[in-house]
Amino acid sequence: MKLVLASSSPRRLELLGRLGVTPDRIISPDIDEAPRKAELPRDYVLRMAQEKAAAVERQDQEILVAGDTTVAVGRRILGQASDAAEQRKFLELVSGRRHHVMSAVCVIAADGTARTKLSDSIVKFKRFEASEIEAYIATGEGQGKAGGYAIQGQAEALVTWMSGSYSGIMGLPLHETRNLLISAGYPLG
Repeated sequence: MKLVLASSSPRRLELLGRLGVTPDRIISPDIDEAPRKAELPRDYVLRMAQEKAAAVERQDQEILVAGDTTVAVGRRILGQASDAAEQRKFLELVSGRRHHVMSAVCVIAADGTARTKLSDSIVKFKRFEASEIEAYIATGEGQGKAGGYAIQGQAEALVTWMSGSYSGIMGLPLHETRNLLISAGYPLG
């Protein structure tokens, strides 16, 4: 049984490794990741994982894994910070308040059956001083990350409380991924 990872994220590859899984192929799906008008964060992240999975062609006897992660403040979707100004805006929004980090994973079994699971975690950061935001932006680690931060980096020291899946906050919820892989027939211990 071969496994395809439909992602260009080094974090998803690293997280799969924590399950003892090494993909046989890695392909970055090319899809439009813009949210639809009035789309809720939960619906958005599930749709993204499913569209990423559907965008990659599988060969015979291949199982495919795709995922997506988004940060939500209320109904507002905070995608990947494209530049320092957007990252600053995102960090100001999450400063001192709880926000959701939603990670969806979609697994397509060798027979073409697709299953998707969602992990919804809550993170609360300390209230940031402007200098802390600027110092974090200067690290570069939040650039291109959902919500403008990477929990597995220096941002972790700014978290006052969290609930849910740490791996889901990083980008691939391992409990859900493991269960989906097992149900798809992928051999895991």
